[in-house]
Amino acid sequence: MGAQVLVVEDDEAIGTELTEALISQGYEAGWVTTGKQALDMVDRVAPELVLLDLGLPDVDGVALCRKLRMTLHDTVIVVLTARTLEFEVVIALDAGADDYLTKPFRLTELMARLRAHLRRSAARPEERYVTVGRLRLDLAARRATIGGAEIALRPKEFDLLACLAARAGEVVTREDLIDQVWDVNWFGPTKTLDVHVSALRRKLGQHGEDAFRITTLRGRGYRYEADQVSDR
Repeated sequence: MGAQVLVVEDDEAIGTELTEALISQGYEAGWVTTGKQALDMVDRVAPELVLLDLGLPDVDGVALCRKLRMTLHDTVIVVLTARTLEFEVVIALDAGADDYLTKPFRLTELMARLRAHLRRSAARPEERYVTVGRLRLDLAARRATIGGAEIALRPKEFDLLACLAARAGEVVTREDLIDQVWDVNWFGPTKTLDVHVSALRRKLGQHGEDAFRITTLRGRGYRYEADQVSDR
């Protein structure tokens, strides 16, 4: 059987089209039209991927995304939105979404992105541990700790931190990060990468680590500093 996908969409035409397209591609697809139905559904079964419309009739889509992420730690959440302002999209990504598509969108692009996300979620590294200073990553268990305290990371945040930490002291280009964390055939916006880096810096700081261990090299990429940085 294919991956389980939950469609949360109140527009009947779009919901029907998405569900039929997913089933035709071999996915197990469920469809709900409200935020309450979505929360009830994930209480019973954890889908591998959620397609979430932000314009729902009963709840704020961003708030729902945040609630879903708290329950579905490893599920890929792709937001479907008619909102086009960048800050609105960034808010959704920061609430826990892994990706977004602006309506109207092409089904072919959506399906390509879903396949890319699921491939990345299924991939597992060969080596188990990465340690840089106080940071320790257990790649098999997908746990990150600083000084023994676990950091709550979303799936893509963990993947991004693992890529940077595994090459600590080296510059990792934006292209390499997108290829490794998202997919070599990624169609999405590169702003997604910046949002995830900002989230990582904030969480590092909350655990007593220097947020600027992740250094920006403008026009090139990012570097996870092998040694503690200062005077930032």
